[in-house]
Amino acid sequence: MDLCNVQEIRALLTRHGFHFSKARGQNFLVRGWVPARIAEAAGIDETCGVLEVGPGVGPLTDQLCRRAGRVLAVEVDTRLRPVLEETMAGHGNLTVEFGDILKMDVAALARRAFPGLRPMACANLPYYITTPVLTALLEARCFEAVTVMVQKEVAQRICAASGGGSYGAFTVFCQYYAQPALLFDVPPDCFLPRPQVTSAVLCLRTRAAPPCAVADEALFFRVVRASFAQRRKTLANGLSAAFPALGKAKIGEILAACGLPPAVRGETLDIPAFAAVARELGDAL
Repeated sequence: MDLCNVQEIRALLTRHGFHFSKARGQNFLVRGWVPARIAEAAGIDETCGVLEVGPGVGPLTDQLCRRAGRVLAVEVDTRLRPVLEETMAGHGNLTVEFGDILKMDVAALARRAFPGLRPMACANLPYYITTPVLTALLEARCFEAVTVMVQKEVAQRICAASGGGSYGAFTVFCQYYAQPALLFDVPPDCFLPRPQVTSAVLCLRTRAAPPCAVADEALFFRVVRASFAQRRKTLANGLSAAFPALGKAKIGEILAACGLPPAVRGETLDIPAFAAVARELGDAL
């Protein structure tokens, strides 16, 4: 069966009484080059164990199984159980687990599924859960790389440099955990149903250690979120709103100690600069 052939996909879904769910953001691939290129670009081989999130009817799953030592696909939609039983019947190195990845202990899942293998993650993510799923995969700190297809705008935001309009709190979060690279675009006509936007594939190579020393990660990310909470306001105003006990004068002293001008905005700071602000702020609390 050609899992990217529109006619065969429609016949498969009709046979199993499956209908697309807008609430789950389901868009299945209908161009074979896309899953093949994703799996190839992810650098997956027989030494890898791959966690896939949201296999759908399995076109990417199939490509991963052809390359990896082991694949664990997590699917939230139980209506796809008979579909995947049919389409993935020939893959002995695949386990499909039905459940919500956001309610799972991802690190424990990978340890259980991939003993002796290099853990990787790969997914065609529904747009509406991109941020929480990527957050969970990166915070698990167990994958060598996370390769995902997301909305192009989100991919550009994740890869953005400081000072640009796309740079934000989620950029800092992703780049703290990994080094992202935008690989290639995927146009709307590669999906069924066809989305309204272009997608893009990016690979986040996870860091062995953060790009700079951070004593208190919770405080660091609190500072980052506060810095972007009001993009049109200065960093001093954002931090004053998030840490009212310090007062504006003290916030000004903290910025000066970090070598930052009073009117600096959060989007101009890179990760080491945020770390310096968090360190000074932590000493003042």
